Amino acid sequence: MIIQNVLWPKADVCTQEEMYFRKNKFATRINQTFTLDKHGKISSDTYFNSVSVDKWKKYTDVSTVSLILKIKGQCCIRLHYKKKIHDKIYEKCVFEQVYQMDDVSEIALEFPAGEGMAYFSVEALENACAFYGGYYSTDLKEEYASPVKIGIGICTFKRESFIEHNLHILNKYILNNPSSELYGHLEIFISDNGKTLDMNKLSSAHIHIVQNKNTGGAGGFTRDLIEILDANNAGMEITHVLLMDDDIVIDPESLLKTYRILSVLKEKFKDSFIGGAMLRNDAQNIQVESGASWNAGKLISPKSGLDMNSCDACLYNEVEEYREYNAWWYCCFPVKVVSETNLPMPIFIRGDDLEYGLRNMKNLILMNGICVWHEPFENKYSSFLSYYILRNQFIDNALHFPEYNKRDAKKQLMLSVVREVFHYRYKNVDLLLRGVKDYLAGIDWLINSDGESLHKEIMAAGYKALPIDEVDMPFSYPNYEYSCLENDSKLHRILRLVTFNGYLLPTRRDNIAPMASIRPFNAYRVKRILNYDVASQKGFITERNTKLAVKNLLATFAVIREIDRKYEKVTREYRKRCGEVQNLEFWKKYLNI
Repeated sequence: MIIQNVLWPKADVCTQEEMYFRKNKFATRINQTFTLDKHGKISSDTYFNSVSVDKWKKYTDVSTVSLILKIKGQCCIRLHYKKKIHDKIYEKCVFEQVYQMDDVSEIALEFPAGEGMAYFSVEALENACAFYGGYYSTDLKEEYASPVKIGIGICTFKRESFIEHNLHILNKYILNNPSSELYGHLEIFISDNGKTLDMNKLSSAHIHIVQNKNTGGAGGFTRDLIEILDANNAGMEITHVLLMDDDIVIDPESLLKTYRILSVLKEKFKDSFIGGAMLRNDAQNIQVESGASWNAGKLISPKSGLDMNSCDACLYNEVEEYREYNAWWYCCFPVKVVSETNLPMPIFIRGDDLEYGLRNMKNLILMNGICVWHEPFENKYSSFLSYYILRNQFIDNALHFPEYNKRDAKKQLMLSVVREVFHYRYKNVDLLLRGVKDYLAGIDWLINSDGESLHKEIMAAGYKALPIDEVDMPFSYPNYEYSCLENDSKLHRILRLVTFNGYLLPTRRDNIAPMASIRPFNAYRVKRILNYDVASQKGFITERNTKLAVKNLLATFAVIREIDRKYEKVTREYRKRCGEVQNLEFWKKYLNI
């Protein structure tokens, strides 16, 4: 049984060669072949082509790992293990043999027992050697594998190009490819919240598209889950759900690896979730997140920022740490988790995936090579999120973090408000306060609200980014870069605090600052700020207004008094009655289906 293919860079997926192979100067890759001159060497101690032996043995019935390589010429093949302990990397060569292959031939090797990351290396002993790929396997028979059928759920809103691209990839490599192991084991369900997809063009026997009310990611993914439940009631026999963002780049090999793991899971891990890491699409070797912990809203993502070109980072990724959920850019779980009384919360966006994970996830399997590429968060700033983030944080904490009390809520609100006031983003303060007041209105408010119309109001209340040439302030890229890099001293930070970030002092300049990662320092004694998004080349202007700042603060104090009166009662109510918004009857009414 094959457990993992040896992968190659692909132009439409990932071109970072060091995530696939390491090589020296005597090795040359052309497409999916390495030509090796004498002393040429390649190795697979990489993100995609190593094997997480410890995890395969822990979670699955795989106990042996073999390797089949296709080569030509005289070369030395070695099998290795690597493991990271503290700050040291320990490496052991467990097999070494010279082969002479006059024609292209397959060589079968078995890894001796070992721990850590398993990988191979090939070194040419003469010119004109060649390496053509291979795969890792185990001695389990195909008939031993449990039946697996994955239902992918995708929620989209007016992102036709992303959907069409990913469906093209899935059709090409899996759905219309009888030689794929996943052929006949994959169904695609798409919730079209924008009602803009060409259903006649894109739908097929295995691609199911429904137009859905725009109730955000929570509503779209829940619609996918409902459609999957209906499909199973009609006899489709889907065993696992994979929720996946619409605007990602996906390698079908991640799906195949997920499928292979699911088919050989040990009985005690049958209820495990499998998570895909998020890597940046503008720097494909940089990992943004691989599982995370909620921590009452102060998210912990231990392996953020790792460079997956580095072997050290790959080994650190192998170390299992505490995780509470995996985001829904790639999250797979058994369909038995989903039921008519166990659906997500109707909180539109931000927090729906983590709440469902906190509620249902017992084990999370993360493995090198299972990933997607996604636009980094700092390139996706939206003013309206100020409303959802804090409101949904209160909801999620009410359900899963009872230690979070009204004192914590007041502190979080005040810190959020002061940050926005420091940045002159007074509309965001209004959104923050509205979100908290809506939470304090109780679960009946959530039950009776119309998510689609509410979202339109929230969108209209935030800042709107315009193309930079339409903004009434001159733009200078060097000034923008300088504001990203400049910093202040400890003495200057004290001065900023004493003067309420310069509000007590006259302004002396305008400034340009990054929209998503602005810092209070960028606004110190500044009259106007051009909030700039480098990805979209759009921006909006905020301007210091002391009267608005005072108004915001007074309104915040009023909401804090409301927290004192209502928070504990409302939180108990959410905890007691949350099932009223997690069931099929509620969701059908909420989505008008």
